[in-house]
Amino acid sequence: MPSSKNTDFQKLGREVIATELAEIAALAERIDDSFSQACELLLACKGRIVVTGMGKSGHIGGKIAATLASTGSPAFFVHPGEASHGDLGMITKNDTVIALSNSGNTAEITTIIPILKRFGVPLISMTGDSNSTLAREATINLDVSVSKEACPHDLAPTSSTTVALVMGDALAVSLLQARGFTAEDFALSHPGGSLGRRLLLHVADIMHTGERIPKVPATATVSEALLEMSKKGLGMTAIVDDADQVLGIYTDGDLRRSLDNNMDVHHTLIRDVMTANCRTTTADTLAASIVKMMEDMGINSLLVVDENNKLVGAFNMHDILRAGIV
Repeated sequence: MPSSKNTDFQKLGREVIATELAEIAALAERIDDSFSQACELLLACKGRIVVTGMGKSGHIGGKIAATLASTGSPAFFVHPGEASHGDLGMITKNDTVIALSNSGNTAEITTIIPILKRFGVPLISMTGDSNSTLAREATINLDVSVSKEACPHDLAPTSSTTVALVMGDALAVSLLQARGFTAEDFALSHPGGSLGRRLLLHVADIMHTGERIPKVPATATVSEALLEMSKKGLGMTAIVDDADQVLGIYTDGDLRRSLDNNMDVHHTLIRDVMTANCRTTTADTLAASIVKMMEDMGINSLLVVDENNKLVGAFNMHDILRAGIV
């Protein structure tokens, strides 16, 4: 059984990272006219971007296709082995193909090249050998060669797959910016995750409305305000006029400060101890944008008003947490 007593795993791990970092740094020098032409070709694609690759290159290709699809460039992955057995029908004349092969001579990929040429489908190759069959036959070849793999035997795809992945990210993000793809656009393709919740939810989606809004008139006593706060459970209450326009807010924190001053809660009017001109927000504000403001100001609750400063909702930090925004 192998022994780890004399193995410095931390040193080995750092060596792998150093090797791959060096290869990525070298890749930056190869972002040239071919890269620009590939971006232009993908940007002009009227159909879908079809990514293909065999083995480890296929795994990287699947991730590249997923990244493209989620950043505004419709894409999907086709297994080259299955392509020769019917899946080529998934590729149309309006599509553009990205093929990954470190050797550039992967049989499953070179087999489908004539069919792509017959259909006039543009082919972008990502290879480690610019003189390979795939590189020569491609419309554009992107050089993703490495001087060595991180594997000590220089065999297991490590540096080469990392460099190919980075090149794919470079393409996807460049296209994203060229398309003017926004964070809101990104969220539309991620509605189920925490990212989607952060980017899609507005204050209107999390606020309490109607009878669930804690509010009292300015003539209410502090004790009456406390009953409203306890009933609605948001740790605060709004103070409003007869037209429901916000005059101020009173919170749990305000109560603690008032009690420190020996305030008579049964006779003191809420208007005399409320925080006037309090910070408010609107229902159409992105909920995620409110979080930093609340944290910076050290507040846990907010009132929501319309364009006439009329109270339409209220929420606190617990509502934000329940919505999964933070």
